[in-house]
Amino acid sequence: QVQLVESGGGLVQAAGSLRLSCAASGRTFSTDAVGWFRQAPGKERTFVAGITKSIGITTYADSVKGRFTISRDNLLNMVYLQMNSLKPEDTALYYCAAGTVVSRTTGDYAYWGQGTQVTVSS
Repeated sequence: QVQLVESGGGLVQAAGSLRLSCAASGRTFSTDAVGWFRQAPGKERTFVAGITKSIGITTYADSVKGRFTISRDNLLNMVYLQMNSLKPEDTALYYCAAGTVVSRTTGDYAYWGQGTQVTVSS
């Protein structure tokens, strides 16, 4: 069993920055990857970024490359998503998820947090 809690969401102006955090607890040794997903009302939940806990290999959705950075602190069991140059289209509920490998598919993650809302105003 793995528990994930997201934090750091809020309201920010376009072109601004926000940093999301994902705190993991429980049997974190059973997972090697954390992914960030987002979902806007009436839209599919889509992949944003992922990272392995072992050596920190990262992958990003094309829509956020160059703007978002995922990182981790294994000693603290924390994963972060630094979001810069935010756009209104980034507005969504952001989730972190844990799985065995980094995947762009929601079904490949066994554990999910409750989500944190990010709203970007124009």
